[in-house]
Amino acid sequence: ERGKGDKIFINTTGFGEVHPRANIAVKNIREGDKILVNGPIAQHGMAIMSEREGLEFESAIVSDSTNLNDLVLKLLDEFGEKIHFLRDPTRGGLASVLSEIAVDAKVGIEIFEEQLPLEKQVAAACEMLGLDPLYVANEGLFAVFVDPEIEQEVLELMRHEASGQLATRVGEVTSTHRGKVVLHSEIGGKRIVTPLIGEQLPRIC
Repeated sequence: ERGKGDKIFINTTGFGEVHPRANIAVKNIREGDKILVNGPIAQHGMAIMSEREGLEFESAIVSDSTNLNDLVLKLLDEFGEKIHFLRDPTRGGLASVLSEIAVDAKVGIEIFEEQLPLEKQVAAACEMLGLDPLYVANEGLFAVFVDPEIEQEVLELMRHEASGQLATRVGEVTSTHRGKVVLHSEIGGKRIVTPLIGEQLPRIC
């Protein structure tokens, strides 16, 4: 009705509550923190693209899409504020997310190629399509920054859960090269990992 909506209307919906022990913030990331992921990278993006492109492998590439709330809740229940930061590397992949975090937290991040969890058929699909798995989207993956003293305990807990059986450490936080992510290659070289510029092609969504 004309003239009856000329005010400010505010609508709110409550859909959860803050965990009493959670203190997840980029400002909590500090030198020495270990960076863990709960499973292989690039699964979702390559599952979509291999199906679209008709690529066939001995075993099909399956999307990692899954519910992560149970695993995250157990991490917070057990370790509380020692879980410094959590982030899901969706569009733009792990590389883009870590690059953004390095800038926001004003820290350096080092990742190690030999430690990146990557299934054989996913690596093959990436090579065939000319894609870097670090930039491929994930759906059921998270990167968690933890106090170094609890690294092994966190990995043990994650590996006992269905969504974290292949959890591993991929990197660590350093005070050098602040604002940048550096990849240590398997052959001993180093390169700066930058955020994804533009769109990952082919698009998956």
